[in-house]
Amino acid sequence: MLHEQIKAGIKEAMMAKDSVRLETLRGMSAAFTNELVAKNRKPSEMLTDEEALAVIARLAKQRKDSIEQFKKGGRQDLVDVEEAQLKILETYLPKMMDRSEVEKIARAKKSELGITDAAKKGMLMAALMKDLKGRADGTVVKEIVDSLF
Repeated sequence: MLHEQIKAGIKEAMMAKDSVRLETLRGMSAAFTNELVAKNRKPSEMLTDEEALAVIARLAKQRKDSIEQFKKGGRQDLVDVEEAQLKILETYLPKMMDRSEVEKIARAKKSELGITDAAKKGMLMAALMKDLKGRADGTVVKEIVDSLF
């Protein structure tokens, strides 16, 4: 299980004195505990792999947002820290589909649903996000849907 893997990784990072990895894994573990509490479960329980991946994806998105903000603020030192953590988070996430694959699926879904006008863009977006859940970045999907109209 992914949750157990993260807990074991904390010990390994401690022994290896890898502070960035340790901090990232501890943050993931804390986020897992918060998720369990939010779902009215005991903090000692384990998340399913699907739940854990959703939490990790949320943490990765937070890192991306932080990197963007720190770049705007000219804080390269903080950008480096966030990017290092993001790399570690991404090792636990499934590989995202590339743009051409997503575009092919989007075109097929658009014709399958018979969507012709831009007013129904939201319907196409919702259907695609449901189909591509966890396999494609929402920003990329939105750009592709916008380009189809």
